Amino acid sequence: MLLADDHAILRAGLRMLLAAEGLEVVGEASDAEEALREVMRTSPDVVILDITMPGLSGLEACPRLKELSPGVKILVLTMHEDEGYLQRLLRAGADGFVLKRSAHTHLVEAVRAVAAGGTYVDPAVAGVLVSGYLAPRRARQVPEETLSARELEVLKHVARGYTNRQIAEMLFLSVKTVETYRARAMEKLGLSTRAEVVRYALEKGLLDEA
Repeated sequence: MLLADDHAILRAGLRMLLAAEGLEVVGEASDAEEALREVMRTSPDVVILDITMPGLSGLEACPRLKELSPGVKILVLTMHEDEGYLQRLLRAGADGFVLKRSAHTHLVEAVRAVAAGGTYVDPAVAGVLVSGYLAPRRARQVPEETLSARELEVLKHVARGYTNRQIAEMLFLSVKTVETYRARAMEKLGLSTRAEVVRYALEKGLLDEA
């Protein structure tokens, strides 16, 4: 994995923490631009990305990292706990986030979760996301049983951060067919953004399933 943080001491501490759990760090970066270069050089499975760095922010770097390496998983380190900011992270392509204040207790668990294809939300802010998801949708509760098997399968992959093209390749479908399944599923559930899909999947435990 790749560590991207502008504080060398923090990077050293994270490297030691990860190494103690048998997790290999293949590179480090002190800003987002360097992280982009290192991703191309080292091809890590996971990037641990600080949001607040000099120059290009981590939030701005997320979609660029995904563009350079579509399979890479991005685990964000952040001090922000408000729902709006967390939604922006999800929309930008983050696969999970850990609050800096709790990184020492949750980082390893989070790395393993996103590396396995899941989404990790720091327990301290999970309630914020679920509450924000439930509030605007209380009037429309639609169970996932109303979805076809394919619609549900596509929805799970969307929540995990895969693009329509990647999903099409995994399921041996055309991109157009995936787009149709995705649109139908989101319409049935009253969802309009990927962030809402992720919150729905978290609430229903869909990301814990194979």
